[in-house]
Amino acid sequence: MLFYFIIMGIFAIFDKQKLKGKMHVAISGNIGAGKTTLTNLLAKHYKWDTHFEDVENNPYLNDFYEDMQRWSFNLQIFYLNSRFTQIQEIKNSEKTVIQDRTIYEDAYIFAPNLHKMGLMSTKDFENYFSLFNLMEKFISAPDLLIHLRASVPTLVNQISQRGREYEESIRIDYLKKLNERYEAWISTYSSGKVIIVDVDNNNFKENPEDLGKIITDIDAEINGLF
Repeated sequence: MLFYFIIMGIFAIFDKQKLKGKMHVAISGNIGAGKTTLTNLLAKHYKWDTHFEDVENNPYLNDFYEDMQRWSFNLQIFYLNSRFTQIQEIKNSEKTVIQDRTIYEDAYIFAPNLHKMGLMSTKDFENYFSLFNLMEKFISAPDLLIHLRASVPTLVNQISQRGREYEESIRIDYLKKLNERYEAWISTYSSGKVIIVDVDNNNFKENPEDLGKIITDIDAEINGLF
């Protein structure tokens, strides 16, 4: 009996050590999927540090939505630099950090989509991707990726609700093509653990039970990370 309690005590100590292990958690998803909202909710629940997409201080965002072809390369380089800097900060952090959007989405979804749509020249795209390939040698994928899947009508509705002026001109075909690339990317993603949330059927912003479902899935995955 004494041996049993000793063993159980060791397991209890080990479980506490597991909970102290720091992680890099990231949320991926199309424009308007709810990444920032979920990042805030999960950070509050788990007491995680946050890294958000730099929207307010982005000098190219307004110009980009007014003239995508002219500003696409500048915008993507800005995000590439911003995301790489975030990853270095997350790497050096002593706490678990949850990140709003990943560097991989810029490289494998947004930049290729702009190139395919004729909104980024081939020479700019090749220049951009060569820089990403160099950066990729110095980064690691998130320990856990939470992907928000949403239909275009849901995206449009949520973009409209948040009322950002520069997003009013986002084209439906742009969102649709991004969604197609997201589906192709997440279906082959193998760099770490993944949780997929169907935003069309999960109103985590307003329904605590829906948020609870996500938290339950995260707890299950976290237990497998340590």
